[in-house]
Amino acid sequence: MVKTPLLRRLLAVAAVITLSTLSCLSLPAQAQQSKETTKEAKEGREATKEVKEPKEPAAPQQMSFVGVDPNGKKVALSDYAGKTLLVSFFTAGCNLCAHDLKLMREFYVGNAKRNFVLLAINIDQNKQDFDTYLQLINLAVPKEQRFPIIWRNAAGHKDNFGTIVNQPTHFVINPKGQLVLKREGTFLPGDWDNLWESLGS
Repeated sequence: MVKTPLLRRLLAVAAVITLSTLSCLSLPAQAQQSKETTKEAKEGREATKEVKEPKEPAAPQQMSFVGVDPNGKKVALSDYAGKTLLVSFFTAGCNLCAHDLKLMREFYVGNAKRNFVLLAINIDQNKQDFDTYLQLINLAVPKEQRFPIIWRNAAGHKDNFGTIVNQPTHFVINPKGQLVLKREGTFLPGDWDNLWESLGS
């Protein structure tokens, strides 16, 4: 078959059109492959990000306070070095506080010889409320069952327990002066068990 110049040109155009069509048809597959490659690379980067060195556990918070007892005697956390300390923040008119402090007094009496100290910190704004509470304690509680009680708003009082939102709020401090538990609200049964076990034999 003799190909005229016109026929040759038509065949060439048809070939170009065919090639263009095939290229267009293959673009979605290429684009999909490109997307998958990009996705795999991204997932690889994310996986790389997720593989992190394990962080060291945060060191327990070192607690501190300095205050004065009702007789004006200085009271500091360092006075109780080597002992487990339960610090309870309360107000005089709080029924839940009174309930917890009653249980804590019983625990204190039973475990005072096991290097355990109970300290109550009153957070009433009015000192008269604190003084009235102390008078009731002195009348109702035998001397051997009393534990230190201080007023947080007294001049010279400093501590790092932060803002007390709920009443009562309890802190357990280990013999090294480190915070091991903060409980907002009533002390839970498990808290009592853990506290008792922490005192050892």
